[in-house]
This record gives sequence, C-alpha cells and structure tokens, in this order.
Amino acid sequence: MLRRQLLAILLAIALIVCGTQTPALALGGPQPPLNVPAPNFTLPTNTGDGDISLSDYRGQWVVLYFYPQDFTPGCTLEARRFQQDLPKYKAKNTQILGVSVDNVDSHREFCDAEGLKFPLLADTTGEVSKTYGSFLTGMSLRHTYLIDPDGILKERFLGVRPAIHSQEILAYLDEVNS
Repeated sequence: MLRRQLLAILLAIALIVCGTQTPALALGGPQPPLNVPAPNFTLPTNTGDGDISLSDYRGQWVVLYFYPQDFTPGCTLEARRFQQDLPKYKAKNTQILGVSVDNVDSHREFCDAEGLKFPLLADTTGEVSKTYGSFLTGMSLRHTYLIDPDGILKERFLGVRPAIHSQEILAYLDEVNS
C-alpha cells in the first residue's frame, strides 16, 4: 500500500514538473476561500529591492502563480507566456507575481536567462505555498490565484497547463472587467 502511494506521488510530481498536470491531479492542502481577503505575505524577490508583500499591490489585480522549480520545461514555458503577455497585463492594471521554493539567486538567474520582467518570490520554507494550498513534498504546485484590487481572492486555477494558462487568465480578466 505504501509503495502504491509513493508511486502515485512520484507520478504526480513528474507531471507537475513536466507541465502536464491536470485538474484531477491538483494536489496540495486546503485552499483559501474565495471572495474574502487573500492571505497576505511578505517574501524576498529576485529584483534586489528587498521584500515584497501582497499588500504592496492594492489598487491593482494580482496574478499570484505558484510553480515547482526554476529552469524546468513547464515552468519555463509558463513564465515565458506571462512575459510575452506582460503588456496586456499592464494594460489591465495587473501585476504578475511568481512564487516557488527556489531561492533568490536561482530566481535572479532564471529571470536573467529568460528575460522576465516581473518579480519571482522566494518561498524557501514553503510557508506561503502551504497557506495557499499549493505545496507538496518540498515544492510549490502549479496553482494560480487571482486577487482583485481590493485584495479579495476572486478565483483560483489548480493544475494549470503552462502553454495556455496566461491566455486563460487574460480571458478571465476580460470577463470580470467587462
């Protein structure tokens, strides 16, 4: 029985890291409730500007996306898509924040290598990932939370597909802002 559970966890991790996770495999802890204030946090970032708090972004939408690891195929694809669409997000008064358990140096190297112009936050203890129900076996899961300008958690996307996820978020923002 334990061996079967271990194999299931390893399969889920492989699917997450490779970017093929489906909603059926959206593991993690309890999810924060919708339509209430999003859990606040403060984490160090790759930018070298000190720590960033979620509350720093009041007055604009926030795409808070958790991902497993810098430089992996699915995570790189997802980050590239967000970067490609960054002007569209800015036009919608939306900030993108990426979170993983990688450290600030790894995030800095990842941003430099991929030309990312949005902050990546270092949740090295996994505490913020756990708070958002986005943590499994030492890594953040591929989950995204959309927070409105008042700091209210409006939507969550669990087990996302990196190739199309940015477009899903943009479509949602168009829907709620129309």
